[in-house]
Amino acid sequence: MPLPDFEKSPTWHAAGRPRAAVLPEAKPQPTIGEGFAGKTVMITGGASGVGRAIALEFGRLGCNVAFCFVNMPGRHIRETALITETTLAAMGAKVYADACDVRDRAQVIRFVDAVRERFETIHMLVNNAGIASDGALWRLSEDEWKGVIDTNLVGAYNCLAVVAPLFRGQHYGKVVNISSHQATRPGFGVTSFAASKAGLEGLTRAAAVELGPSNVNVNAVAPGFVRTERLQELPPEVIERAKSSTVLGRLADPADVAHVVAFLCSDEARHITGQVLLVDGGLSLEYR
Repeated sequence: MPLPDFEKSPTWHAAGRPRAAVLPEAKPQPTIGEGFAGKTVMITGGASGVGRAIALEFGRLGCNVAFCFVNMPGRHIRETALITETTLAAMGAKVYADACDVRDRAQVIRFVDAVRERFETIHMLVNNAGIASDGALWRLSEDEWKGVIDTNLVGAYNCLAVVAPLFRGQHYGKVVNISSHQATRPGFGVTSFAASKAGLEGLTRAAAVELGPSNVNVNAVAPGFVRTERLQELPPEVIERAKSSTVLGRLADPADVAHVVAFLCSDEARHITGQVLLVDGGLSLEYR
């Protein structure tokens, strides 16, 4: 039996319907120019640690940098913020810094309004502000649990919810949430922190779905152990064990995370959204 001639009478072709010509897909025409120069990034928790490294990276790329911070017991955050602000200004970046508790929606609105007053708009949001309250879950107080969830998860939601109308209106925006490898590989005593970061990754995916039609990319970066002030508070044997647990045999510097955040905000990453990118030195490849 001869095979059917699909070219002449394809079974999938509706009778009497003309074939549509296949046209090349039109490239999207962004309303915002390409590159980083002159764009504005808003970073929460940008005074020190990973947040500071992210702020400096965007300043190096020619962005206007707005970052917020909160004073914390036993730490000189306001003084550190001033140093970060001065360093950015010395690099030639336009910078705005102020205290803002991201747990408070009203404070977030005031901060965003102040940023827009200085720089007209915001193009990129990095939700970096976060705290931890280590301890076995049966020893965590309600206030300790709530403080971590409200800062790490609710705070990110507040910032995202406030800037979302702006991003949708300009049909452009980049959001990067700073998660943690402990969202999926928690150790002992990090219940509230792991739960907050797991929720943050869920928020990342859901927001990507809702904001995607407005040309807004929402992603997350999940670092492993990073050389920050908090890590230095751990016993040396814990730090050494963390280092040896990575495939690369080293801990990350804050700049290692900052480079990835900048990439996810770049034009080259315009087709990446709803993803969680591990920056853990291969820690997640190791079996327990």
